[in-house]
Amino acid sequence: MDGRFLILLPIAFAAGIVTAVSPCVFPVLPILFAGGASGGRRRPYAIIAGLVTSFATFTLIATWLLRQLHLPQDFLRNLSIGLLFLVAASLIFPQVGVWIERPLARLSRRAPNSDLGGGFLLGASLGLVFVPCGGPIIGAISANAARVHLGWQTVAITLAYALGAALPMLAIAALGQRATRRIRMNAQALRTGLGIVLALAALALVFNADTKLQTWFPDYTHALQGVERSSIAHDELAKLQHRGKSRFHGPQSVDSLTDYGTAPDFTGISEWINSKPLALQQLRGKVVLVDFWTYSCINCLRTLPHLEAWDKRYRKAGLVIVGVHTPEFAFEHVPSNVREAARKLGVRYPVAIDDDYRTWSAYQNDAWPAEYLIDKRGHVREIKKGEGQYDETERSIRTLLGEPAGAQLASVKDRTPQHLTTPESYLGWERLDRYVGSPLTANVPVRYRFPRDIPLNDLAYSGVWTVERQRIVARQNARLRLHFLAQNVYLVLSGHGRMQVIVGGRPVKTIRVNGLSRLYTLLQYRGLAEGALELRFTPGIAAYAFTFG
Repeated sequence: MDGRFLILLPIAFAAGIVTAVSPCVFPVLPILFAGGASGGRRRPYAIIAGLVTSFATFTLIATWLLRQLHLPQDFLRNLSIGLLFLVAASLIFPQVGVWIERPLARLSRRAPNSDLGGGFLLGASLGLVFVPCGGPIIGAISANAARVHLGWQTVAITLAYALGAALPMLAIAALGQRATRRIRMNAQALRTGLGIVLALAALALVFNADTKLQTWFPDYTHALQGVERSSIAHDELAKLQHRGKSRFHGPQSVDSLTDYGTAPDFTGISEWINSKPLALQQLRGKVVLVDFWTYSCINCLRTLPHLEAWDKRYRKAGLVIVGVHTPEFAFEHVPSNVREAARKLGVRYPVAIDDDYRTWSAYQNDAWPAEYLIDKRGHVREIKKGEGQYDETERSIRTLLGEPAGAQLASVKDRTPQHLTTPESYLGWERLDRYVGSPLTANVPVRYRFPRDIPLNDLAYSGVWTVERQRIVARQNARLRLHFLAQNVYLVLSGHGRMQVIVGGRPVKTIRVNGLSRLYTLLQYRGLAEGALELRFTPGIAAYAFTFG
């Protein structure tokens, strides 16, 4: 066991505690208080046991499970609200409580009036409806869960986080129990009153009043989350997500190119486009360029013309380009989308669909685009991540092919931006940066408001949005503002509807979104421009990420 990983467990536990004292827990406080007050001494512990069990379980497998059952992403939240109503009914109507307790108490070998079964059910409901405030720990857990990387370390981190969050919640439930002991009134009348509190809290969840409550309070826990952003936590979370340090180290060779050792083979490829399945062993004697890409990434799209030019120029000389398509967003996992995108983009070289990140992980890659140049012996000789320096890569290709050094290079204009621009900006909660405005709430429809001012490179939401892990989904009166610095502005969109583009308060165009989820060009200027961009969406459109040129 890695000793440094053990340090991550108390960090995750502390992160859970911070989450439990943040505004994101406020909506469940009355439920915890009333739930703890409505039973015997052990009921608070039963509530917390149910909460930890359901939160940990469904945080790890919810995405996979809903996908397998073809259920909507909000199914579990709706289920939890229904369970809360059921628990409220059990308090208001004693016979309902008996019906609920009987099967659960039988499992625990306790009498039906023990209140443990109903307490566990209530806690399980809270575990499903409780949405933790975003932080590096929960972000790493969610990323691994989405890719079904559920090793014991991910499970351990999830449990540590859940237990940390549960500790202050247990105190709230116990406080509710102690408070009721000081109240002198009929026991059933008290249970009925607490049941009404639970029912009202559940009704508030139905109408998303919980999200409005959270927006009333500032994010006062940001400084407390510093432990999650420490260098140790960063390094260990990188390992947890299989983003370790590069495996490629080696001495420089006589041909001025470093020899990084044997290249990993293609593994876990679900489908091949433009080719039969390939293995590096059968490509010995060829120079191979492995390009990690994804079809909605503007950086990858700007690299494609150079790859296509090299494929056309050097294929007969022995160059094989393999595009490894490792998806960034959910819609990029669909093979038919990748095939259609490759066809429209004119990609003629082999494309390997790496949906499970297995080839990505074998190369310990961490960027789109990324090129690994492999010589005729199967050794990696050059690694380049990001755009630019195409002439250098082409010269390296020519060196490994044994082509004359003085020959003219393929003439493709380098469109890599040479000026400072607004950085790439993701819109889902997992990688959202430079966001200003109303506090975020994950995975449920929430009404947001624009701030008075938006600094350069920052963005904000207005109207009703559902902010998911990788994207935002427009609901009623959905708008987005961005203060940009760029020559060109692009946005990845999906769904069906219209989006109005406004700059400086003046309408520029209306874009119709339909068909293949893809990159849309919003603005193009002759030179660098700074402006206030506003986008207005019809309901149902999803936006993923801005890129700039």
